[in-house]
Amino acid sequence: MNRHIFTLQQVARRTICSSARRQADNKIPLKQKMFQEDNGMPVHLKGGSSDALLYRATMAMTVIGAGYVVYELVKAAFPQKK
Repeated sequence: MNRHIFTLQQVARRTICSSARRQADNKIPLKQKMFQEDNGMPVHLKGGSSDALLYRATMAMTVIGAGYVVYELVKAAFPQKK
C-alpha cells in the first residue's frame, strides 16, 4: 500500500512541478488580424455565428426585460380594486 501512495505522490509532483510545458499555438495574432481588418462588419459580429447568436440572445433578453419593467410599473401605478 505504501508503494502505491509513493507512486501517486511522484506522479502528482511530476505533473505540478514539471518544467516541460506543452507547446500550444499562439492564436492571438490571428484573432487580432481578423478583428482589425476593415470589412464593414461591426466588431461584435466578427467572431462568427456564435457571436451573432449571443448578440441576438442579449438583445432579446434586453427587450423582454424592458417590457417586463414597463408592465410592472403600469401594474404598480394602477392597483386593482378589491
